[in-house]
Amino acid sequence: MPSGRQFLLLLAGCVVLGVGVSLLLLADLGSDGYSTLVNGISLRSGLSFAVVNLLVGAALVLLAAARGVRPGPGTVVQVVLVGITVSVCLDLLSTPDELALRALLLVAAFPVLAVGIAMYLGSHTGAGPAEGAALAWDPPVPFRWSYSAVQGGGAVIGWLLGATIGVGTLAVIFLLGPAVELVSRRLHLDVHQGGPAAPD
Repeated sequence: MPSGRQFLLLLAGCVVLGVGVSLLLLADLGSDGYSTLVNGISLRSGLSFAVVNLLVGAALVLLAAARGVRPGPGTVVQVVLVGITVSVCLDLLSTPDELALRALLLVAAFPVLAVGIAMYLGSHTGAGPAEGAALAWDPPVPFRWSYSAVQGGGAVIGWLLGATIGVGTLAVIFLLGPAVELVSRRLHLDVHQGGPAAPD
C-alpha cells in the first residue's frame, strides 16, 4: 500500500494535472495527442468518446504491463481524479473569445501539466495510460522522447481518422515530455515506477 506521503503526492499531482488539462482544453487550440487518438477512433467507429477512452486506456496499460510497467492504485486514481477535476473546471470556466487570451491559457497550461505529471508519477503508485506507455520504452528511449513519440503517434493516427489537431497538439508533442523531465529534476522526483517515492 502507498505511504501517506505517496498518497498525498498522488492526489495533489492528479488535481494539478486536471487543472493543466482544463487550461489546455479552454485554450481550444488543439488537444493532446492521446485525446486526439481517442477522438479520431470515436469519430470513425461511432462509439462514444468515453467508451473509446476506456478501451484505448486499457490497451496502453496492458502494453505497459507487458514491458514491465505494472499498473497500481495511481493508474486508477489518475484517470478518475483528473477526469473529475477537468469536469469541475470546465463547468466553472469557459473558453475566451480573444485569441490572445486563449494563447495565454495554452502557455499557462504547460508548467501546470508538467508539475502535475511529475508529481503523480513521482508518487510511484502507478502510471496512467499515456505516461505508462511512454515509460514502457524508457530505457532505452528517455521519457522525454518516448512521451513525445506516444503523443505524436496518437495525434497522427487520430488526425488520419478525422480528428483535428492544432498548435496546442504540436506543443504537447514536442515540449511536454522535456518539460516533465525538467520539473521532475527540479522537484527531485523520479518519474519511473517500481519503488517508494524518493529523491533522485
